[in-house]
Parts: sequence; structure tokens; C-alpha cells
Amino acid sequence: MQRLAPLLAVLAAIWLTGAQAATPTQAADYIIRQNAAPLKPLFSPPPGQTAVPVPPAAPAAVAAPQPAVPERAPIAVLLPLKSEALGDAADVVRAGIVAAQGADQGPAVRMYDTTVDNVAQRYREAVANGARVVIGPLTRPAIAQLAPRVSVPTLALNTLDGTTANPKLFGLSVSAELEARQIARLMRQDGMQRPVVITGSGVLDRRLAAAFASEWTSAAQTPPRSLAAHDPALAGHLAGADSVFLALIDPAAVPAAVSALPRYAVSQLAVAHVPAALTGVKVVDMPWLVMARHPAVQRYPRPAEALTRATERLYALGIDAYRVARDMTAAPLQPGWRLDGVTGDLKLGRDRQFARTLPVQVLEGQ
Repeated sequence: MQRLAPLLAVLAAIWLTGAQAATPTQAADYIIRQNAAPLKPLFSPPPGQTAVPVPPAAPAAVAAPQPAVPERAPIAVLLPLKSEALGDAADVVRAGIVAAQGADQGPAVRMYDTTVDNVAQRYREAVANGARVVIGPLTRPAIAQLAPRVSVPTLALNTLDGTTANPKLFGLSVSAELEARQIARLMRQDGMQRPVVITGSGVLDRRLAAAFASEWTSAAQTPPRSLAAHDPALAGHLAGADSVFLALIDPAAVPAAVSALPRYAVSQLAVAHVPAALTGVKVVDMPWLVMARHPAVQRYPRPAEALTRATERLYALGIDAYRVARDMTAAPLQPGWRLDGVTGDLKLGRDRQFARTLPVQVLEGQ
């Protein structure tokens, strides 16, 4: 993959979405700090150490000649496969969809390359070619273009916030803001009553903090205190707190002053080599990455090439998108419909968006 910077930027924009999504420039800073390249192995060793082989939870996908594209297929996939900025990200999602179709031997899929300008035209073409269900688009602008024209069950791979309502349009997202909201609920279940939000100055840090505060306040009626991670007097400001939410996407930004309190974080702090400052932190993450023996995880092949944790999430998104679309071809999905997915426990809401509940793990230092 040669289009590194654009891919890394769109990964962050997809991971953190909302009414005001981060721009590619803002998003790139986050992902580039976390991932040296999209094909960097998930468990690469520190400099000077020898890699220890990690057995995959499922066989690795083997590159093979692609079968002829079916003229008519029950499932159409709309992705910006040739886009300079989005093509690599779209190709990772496509690979996940193809892997799921092969493992399940389910309904055939046909790929359609799209742009924001031609997505409606390509959608009409797919339906005319016999598609009963559509997966995509990937980006919010393309979803907004398509929303009024959706005529068959369509699974957009992003949030639907602010999109024209359409009863046949559904949303499946891997937004980290959803993770922050789950963390707020988890902390209440754990009995925490006086959390402090520790955040940085980056736009993505602030969005995590806002999502957590919104969820916490909706239940507790009192907003949590928010403190800056770089505050030199941070230790003194923690008096009275019983827990910490780390609204941070850079492990190096975690202050040592919070280590005495129970700490919680989203999946981006679940790095392969956990520093001492993160030991004991509770995080949520996809079964695909943390539950090797989960039946669904074992069922589907790993990518043919090693990916970072960020890009691996898009591959997993492709797997679950196909599984949802497969069931959509059989019967209409109703609110409350669930899937034990590789991206989490999925539940369809009345807003036609899928909520994801993720397993919890405690980080352990190396």
C-alpha cells in the first residue's frame, strides 16, 4: 500500500464520526502516531527483540484468483475502491466482505466502485442488476447523497446522524464515540460515582470526552469533571475522584498521576506493547482482536497480509457487514435484532443504527 497518509486519515475519520467529523488533516495526526504503516504487523516486537510467532485464531486468507464477477448478485457493495484518498481503506473493507462470503458460502456479492458524485447512479445500476441488499457507502457525504434514493435494504458503513430518514437505510459504524459511551455505562455498573475525565488538546481527544460526558450526564444528571492531561497540578485536582476515564488516543499522553485510581479507556489505548502507565486500565475492544476463541472469530480467515489494529477493525467491519446483509436478504430486520459479531454484540435500534457492545479487558504490562 503506497497511499499511506490518506488511508491513515480516513481510518481516523471513520473511527471517530459524528455531527462534526474530524477533518482528514486532524485525523491523520492520531493514526500516524499509532501506526507506522497500514501493513505493520499487529504484534511486531520492540527494536532489538525477536518476534514470537502468534498463532492466528483462524487460518490466514490465501490470495487466489478472483472468480468472475456475477452479472446479477443478491448483495451489491458500493465502495470507493479507486479513490486516491479512500481506496486502500475501502479495499480492506472489501477483503473482509469477500472473506465472510467465502467462509459462509452465502449469497453472492458484486462490487461497484463509487464516488460521491456517482454513488446514486451506481446504486440504481446495482438494483437494476438484481441486488436485493446493498452494503455501503463508506463515507458520510456519500451516504447523504444516497439516503433519499434508497429503495432496497441498504447497510451504510458509518453513522446516520443528520442523514435524511429512510426506513430502508441502516447504519453500522465502528465509531469510538460509541466505545466512550459504553465505558460510561460500564463505570456506573462498576459502582463508580465521581469520575474524572482526563483529556488532551487534540480534537479526537475532545470528542471522546464529550461522548463520555453526554452518556454519563444522561444517567447521573451531573456532568463529570474534566482535567487536562498535561496539567502540572493534576495530582492535586484528583481529590474526591473515585475513577478516571482516559479520553486520550496517545498512550504516551497518559499521566502517571492517575495510576492510583481505577482507569478506563477506549480501544485505541490497547496497544500491542503496553507501557507501565497503562497497566491495569480497563478497555473495550472488538472480539476480533481480543477473543481468539470466540466462535465467530474462529470461523473467518485472517487477512492475507498483516494489518495494524486500526485497519484490522475495517476488515472486521467488512465481515460483520456481510453477515448482516446476508440475513437482510432472507427477511426484513426489526428493532432488537441481534448478531454475535466479530466487531461486537450488535443490536439494531429503532433509529435503524446498530449499537455495539464490546468485551472488556484489563491491560497488562509487558
